[in-house]
Amino acid sequence: MRRIVLIVILLIAAAAAGGYWWKTRQAAQEAASASSEAPAGGFSIPVEASPVETASIDLVIPAVGTLRSNESIRVAPEIPGRLAEILVQEGQKIDEGTVIARLDQSVYRAELEQAQSGLDLAKADVERYKKMRAGEVASEQSMQRAVAALNENLARIALAQANLAKTELRAPFDGVLGLRRVSLGDYLDAGDVIINLEQVDPLKVDFRVPEIYYTTVNLGQTIKLAIDALPGETFEGTIYAMDPLIDAGGRAIVLRAHVPNSLDKLRPGLFARVSLVYDTHPNALLVPESAIVPFGSQKFVFRVVDGKAVQTAVKVGEYINDKVEVLEGLKAGELVVTAGQLKIADGMGVTPIPNGTAPSGSGQEAPGQGASGESGTTENQPAAGGSGSDAGAGGG
Repeated sequence: MRRIVLIVILLIAAAAAGGYWWKTRQAAQEAASASSEAPAGGFSIPVEASPVETASIDLVIPAVGTLRSNESIRVAPEIPGRLAEILVQEGQKIDEGTVIARLDQSVYRAELEQAQSGLDLAKADVERYKKMRAGEVASEQSMQRAVAALNENLARIALAQANLAKTELRAPFDGVLGLRRVSLGDYLDAGDVIINLEQVDPLKVDFRVPEIYYTTVNLGQTIKLAIDALPGETFEGTIYAMDPLIDAGGRAIVLRAHVPNSLDKLRPGLFARVSLVYDTHPNALLVPESAIVPFGSQKFVFRVVDGKAVQTAVKVGEYINDKVEVLEGLKAGELVVTAGQLKIADGMGVTPIPNGTAPSGSGQEAPGQGASGESGTTENQPAAGGSGSDAGAGGG
């Protein structure tokens, strides 16, 4: 008995589904027929539409990098000594050659004076041995020892002068000082860091691009930078160096660019989103990305011509934000459907409305489409007789 009831229920459900399918199909066919045969001002479907725009677009390679100082050093003495003077302030901008700090010079001055005293004595010995040698009183060996002593004292003087000069720590380039790491009076060994000096105008940024662009990138090309810490602002730089080695691990080229920083807005260490401009299309045709209807390897749009939807094959190029470059199939100013494509087919009557004002239900199945489309998909079967040249999808 239970089995019989189950069979009856299944038969009733199948009959209901079949009736609903037949009724829906008949209504869809009648609506499509009425739409294709209706005179001007007859039945039409409201769709959002937008004109094809013309604009200049930059073709870019996206990358990321970190800003770095153009030059950066840790100011440290080459010789040991007590820190006697600090002549600058933390964060101060200084010029090349500015004395940053000075070590105690007393010991090194004494060494220089000692070497100079020995030099005077060595010179006198050489003169004396010259006269004695002329009178054959002194031997050649004695004369050579006197000359060697003179040269040794000259070397001591040169060393003492070099050490004395090293007690003054000077800036090797223009830059901005960082934070001091020592205090006045500290005893420093050779290499102990006093402060860091950074050249921040210009800055430089290192970034990587895939090796497939090896023949595309060149020295002198412009880059644009967006800094997360400075939203809404864009900065420019110029590539000036390229690593001769391809990074085998990441299959990438390492590039380095200078970024002017005359307004002092940027800082070393900031994260940068880099866009490398490698080509420009001055008169590109652009449509909203939502206007593109993909099907297989082809892409289509619906043009609005004399109140009718005209399915047109297009070839696309670059994707720029929410716009798509169209290389073939459209002309500037033509009106294309941007929302409601699932409701229409080639040749159906349509009423274009501004973007964002379509009535609810715009994604529902179109009359005449039958059960071929599902809500939420943008792939439509190309209708027979659709106009426009067939074109494959361009590089996105």
